[in-house]
Amino acid sequence: MIDQATLEGRCINTIRFLAVDAIQKANSGHPGMPMGAAAMAYALWQRHLKHNPANPRWVDRDRFILSGGHGSMLLYALLHLTGYDLPLAELQSFRQWESKAAGHPESHLTPGVEVTTGPLGQGISNAVGMALAEAHLAARFNRPDHTIVDHRTYVIASDGDLMEGVAAEACALAGHLGLGKLIVLFDDNRVSLAGSTALTFTEDVGKRFEAYGWHVQHVEDGNDLAAVDAALHAAKDEASRPSLLCVHTMIGYGAPHRQDTFQTHGSPLGEEELRAAKENLGWPLEPAFFIPEEVSEHFRKAVSDGEAKEAAWEEVFSRYTEAYPDEAAEFIRRMNGELPTGWDAALPTFQADPKGMATRKASESVMQALAQQIPELMGGSADLNPSTVSWLKGFGDFQSPTRSPEGMQGAVGGEWGYGGRNVHFGVREHAMGSITTGMALHGGFIPYTATFLVFSDYMRPPMRLAALSHARVIYIFTHDSIGVGEDGPTHQPIEQVMNLRAVPNLTVIRPADAAETAEAWRIALLKQDSPTALILTRQGLPVLDRTEYAPAEALQRGGFILWESAKGIPDVILIGTGSETHLALEAGKQLVVEGIKVRVVALPSWELFDSQPKKYRETVLPPEVKVRVAVEAGIKLGWEHYVGLEGEVVGMESFGASAPAQVLYEKFGITVEGVVQTAKGLLQRKQGKR
Repeated sequence: MIDQATLEGRCINTIRFLAVDAIQKANSGHPGMPMGAAAMAYALWQRHLKHNPANPRWVDRDRFILSGGHGSMLLYALLHLTGYDLPLAELQSFRQWESKAAGHPESHLTPGVEVTTGPLGQGISNAVGMALAEAHLAARFNRPDHTIVDHRTYVIASDGDLMEGVAAEACALAGHLGLGKLIVLFDDNRVSLAGSTALTFTEDVGKRFEAYGWHVQHVEDGNDLAAVDAALHAAKDEASRPSLLCVHTMIGYGAPHRQDTFQTHGSPLGEEELRAAKENLGWPLEPAFFIPEEVSEHFRKAVSDGEAKEAAWEEVFSRYTEAYPDEAAEFIRRMNGELPTGWDAALPTFQADPKGMATRKASESVMQALAQQIPELMGGSADLNPSTVSWLKGFGDFQSPTRSPEGMQGAVGGEWGYGGRNVHFGVREHAMGSITTGMALHGGFIPYTATFLVFSDYMRPPMRLAALSHARVIYIFTHDSIGVGEDGPTHQPIEQVMNLRAVPNLTVIRPADAAETAEAWRIALLKQDSPTALILTRQGLPVLDRTEYAPAEALQRGGFILWESAKGIPDVILIGTGSETHLALEAGKQLVVEGIKVRVVALPSWELFDSQPKKYRETVLPPEVKVRVAVEAGIKLGWEHYVGLEGEVVGMESFGASAPAQVLYEKFGITVEGVVQTAKGLLQRKQGKR
């Protein structure tokens, strides 16, 4: 029988060589991190991580995030060895078509992968959202005699993660919030893809995180299991601050000619260096993907241990259910991602009103009603609550219980502490997007964010990953056009709506009035496997009389016939979204006076409309009608999808300007008269061709 130290050494080398063998076979990948970080990852997974490989979705498991997703084979090796449903064949097909061992970890693809990582800085920022989620659920559901939420969020982060600005934003907020169950192991190997970190990254990371309010420790040798273990214990004992463990590792550890060099970061070792590494660490040269029997037995204890931990939790939860049946039922419902029965009965209705209201204000009314029925609705804005009107009134501020609300301006009433549902993200759009993705993927939440549409540019990376990860997040974007007015072109979104429409699996909705805004919220909440962007106005819009126009519920199909002058095939189709839908309607009625048959189509969501059956789409936009005019106060690029080569777009071809909104619409030609003249010009050209 081998001694414990020898066994653990073999376990660590098994992790290393599963990784490098897979990378070598694929002839693609990043061997440096798995080789250097294997020991600290082993210490975490074998001595501290609470998980059940037989049930990767156990609700009270610890969450582990490999933020440096380029080191994905480190995670895949751990998942396979500890008994997750990731067979060795998947590792052997690393980075190949349909393999569950994708180039970077993907949460919706691989059992045991919590979040999709790869773009640096995102994973550690998602982890802040997961730690925030745990803190809120614990405050909401735990009782002095019953603890059903008690888990940690662990991260292995690279130097690249900590260079990215999003990590600075998120970690600063984590320190402010005192998220003590967030523990980050910094793989401090002092080498990045292009060379030594001394080229660019020379600040004292530990002191920076201390300034954020973190508990910081240093481990000088990442292969020293006892030191890593002790640091992890100390981090777990720190309840009021998140923890950073700066662990000095050696990239490509064991590769004699490439160890501690940037060449081992992102390229396979090569057959010769791989052989030398195995010889150097006393590992068999053959076969590839070798797993000693005693190593397999040791790692697979994670299955029985995990099942025992989950069974113990089930007993605790059973007693909790007896004592608090309503809370238990709500907890299960939330963690299953199910909406409460009758949740939409509270949706407000809006009567026809020529004066109307801004759709951001309509959204505020909808949110207040929904907040009463859907306790998992939680989020906030990037320091823009008064402008995006996105607070949940009376539902408290999510803040560290150790911070006093005295002297704080902007509190929204209700509970102060981890039980509050309004998150003050600060001027941190990028982190806000990443944190809410982490909340959604943790489970138990429908998170939302709010900012001006022009600042969606700051949020694009996490929004893209949320869409890729099938995360249900709701993005509220207000001040949606040149209607912003005097703030000028820096704050007037021109290309942003079209940018968002380009993201797969992101539903973009630009409602035309208050009634459609309520329907947009309904759709967003029902979409369990994708995020939604609500594009809302600053300026007031009339509430349409739905006895004259199509019902607001038609928005569920994305595009619909809002109004037409006569049944049958029209002479011209006018298409509008958001505030410009009203321009299309007025223009259509002017054209009718001139004897032109008009159909006005509302197209608030391209994604929803394009998902409809072809027969329906052609009913709304008959292919034989070539005279089509779209109107939207944004760039024209992309509208050819609906107006075709023979149609035209009334829109923007430049940035905006500083002036009152109405002046801007007139100067840029986005007016009723502009739509009328464009339609008549198209009709004349068509008649001329005859």
